[in-house]
Amino acid sequence: MHQYDRRRFFKRMLLGVSALALAGCDKLSNSETFTGLLKTGENFSKNARGLLNNRKSMAQEFSEADLSPSFRSNGTSFPYSAEYQTLAKSNFDDWALKIDGLVEKPIELTLAQIKALPSRTQITRHDCVEGWSAIGQWTGTPLHEILTLVKPLPSAQFVVFYCADPMNDDGSDKYYESIDMDDALHVQTMLAYQLNGETLPIKNGAPIRLRVERQLGYKQAKYIMHIELVDKFEHIEKGKGGYWEDSAGYEWYAGI
Repeated sequence: MHQYDRRRFFKRMLLGVSALALAGCDKLSNSETFTGLLKTGENFSKNARGLLNNRKSMAQEFSEADLSPSFRSNGTSFPYSAEYQTLAKSNFDDWALKIDGLVEKPIELTLAQIKALPSRTQITRHDCVEGWSAIGQWTGTPLHEILTLVKPLPSAQFVVFYCADPMNDDGSDKYYESIDMDDALHVQTMLAYQLNGETLPIKNGAPIRLRVERQLGYKQAKYIMHIELVDKFEHIEKGKGGYWEDSAGYEWYAGI
């Protein structure tokens, strides 16, 4: 079995176990024995991925002949927040990305300024935890180019992405995700503003979305508004570093 396929097999197996756990009753989720078992499984997953996956390895890239006929939208397809809808009406001319936290030089970048930075194009497969996959061509600015501008402090350990899409009716809870510095500096990790040679559609995360190609779909944050560098997650919701990690117990590292 190819190393990439082997990693996918183990990841699918682990996610399948997690899905069964999430579908279980509240009594299980409140059981110290059961949650301890899940913790053991998570530790096993961490150890297994260390054996299977070099953090500097590249995700598989494909050719244009492999592109999927369409790249579906998953989750939010058009954030209903007033701020986002106003930005969308102006084609995001007034949008700006704030980057701050544990950095020497906090900045705000317009979409035009991001597009003026060195870019990268890659054709990769998006694997969703729900079981579907699609191959798309992404163009964007490598995240390491932006981190070079802000100069992370030595204490910075994680990069947190705050998004425009509300996850509840009153809009108070919005999507967020995070990755560590290994993934942030990886050559394939980018802020994508094009999909299949066209401006990134709103349904797929305009004006920019994260592509961290060695991880599953729920890590690929859409509608990014703010990036913060942190040393720990204590001030972020329940402190696990991501919306689905905090709300549904998904693994923080979703490497494949």
